[in-house]
Amino acid sequence: MVTIGVLFFIFGFVTWLNGPLITFVKLAFSLDDINAFLVPMAFYLSYFFLALPSSAVLRATGMKRGMALGLFVMAIGAALFGHYTTARIYTGALAGLFVIGTGLALLQTAANPYVSILGPIGSAARRIAIMGICNKFAGLLAPLVFGALVLHGLDDFAARVEAAPTPEARAVLLDAFAATVCAPYMAMAVLLALLGVTILRSRLPDLASATVNANDSGHEKSLLAQPHLWLGVISIFVYVGVEVMAADAIGVYGQGFGLPLDSVRLFTSYTLAAMLAGYITGLLLIPNYVSQERYLAISAALGVALCLGAYATSGIISVAFIAALGFANAMMWPAIFPLAIHGLGAKTETGSALLIMAVVGGAIMPWLFAVLKSQIDFQLAYAVLAIPSYLFLLHFGLSGHRVASAPKRAHNSKLG
Repeated sequence: MVTIGVLFFIFGFVTWLNGPLITFVKLAFSLDDINAFLVPMAFYLSYFFLALPSSAVLRATGMKRGMALGLFVMAIGAALFGHYTTARIYTGALAGLFVIGTGLALLQTAANPYVSILGPIGSAARRIAIMGICNKFAGLLAPLVFGALVLHGLDDFAARVEAAPTPEARAVLLDAFAATVCAPYMAMAVLLALLGVTILRSRLPDLASATVNANDSGHEKSLLAQPHLWLGVISIFVYVGVEVMAADAIGVYGQGFGLPLDSVRLFTSYTLAAMLAGYITGLLLIPNYVSQERYLAISAALGVALCLGAYATSGIISVAFIAALGFANAMMWPAIFPLAIHGLGAKTETGSALLIMAVVGGAIMPWLFAVLKSQIDFQLAYAVLAIPSYLFLLHFGLSGHRVASAPKRAHNSKLG
């Protein structure tokens, strides 16, 4: 659990750099919002394309070696991003982010079911919550570290770029600004590679999902006959979409009210702080006081209420409602994932891969927000995307998760 906790810390640190990176690339590459949101698009699209191949890799390598391989791939991606960003080649920088996401897809396809099947499925959300605390604590730190190393004095720098007397002088300033990410990302590449070596040499056991996650009936069913899995796939899609919108798009949301750049660069950390609080709350309550499925439903209902609050207010109050969505979002992944893979047996890796593919929601929904906000009011654009998503998650928490084998699972939870 400690070793996997370190991996989830890495997941969080790398993933939640995307929020401040959107602000960074807008200035470094002189982009509009739609093109800047290609950052999460490139990152999360890799999950869609690589998750199923990752399940095949894991069947060949085992979970332990597969996780080490994922870290090595992430190291390559970090080096590519640092190199191409310094050269101010945006397509190359996006390719680096895609490679980082590829490594994460492999890691997550292995690590999430690994944690889920380490113990009873009914308490899996509690174990994933512990991992989530590692993840979101890293996510809280990532924007602060990146802001201190790269984004400090952003308003002053933007003013200097605007006041540059010639295009050549402006290019020199932007070149120097872009180069500030090189050293941090090269250091990250080295650390990821070293961690991969550490995983290879660790004593992590390889678990056989065919036995530890067998279904109650004792025989395997086709994935097509597992409706709870497919509803879980949709749930992961919309959940990751709203999670990324609340964390990565919050800076752009704040800019819609005219808030200064030096303030909005820290907004992702506020969302991640709320998520950290949500994980701690879920850890204390699940499963002793409330089942993971009921907690998911409560969280989804809270998400709807906070979205309405954000739409009904303005300025920093509205931003605070968006940041508070971190609390509502916190325990959704820990609840959805084990509910969706319950009873898949030998098909656990494939089912997990399908769920990881659905992480592409983090690519599509924030980009749709950027497109919609160019056509309609940005607060309305946010509400139009987020509220229906939370309503679907409410359905999955209340009844959708039971479609596969409700009579068998009902006795495992107190309130489910």
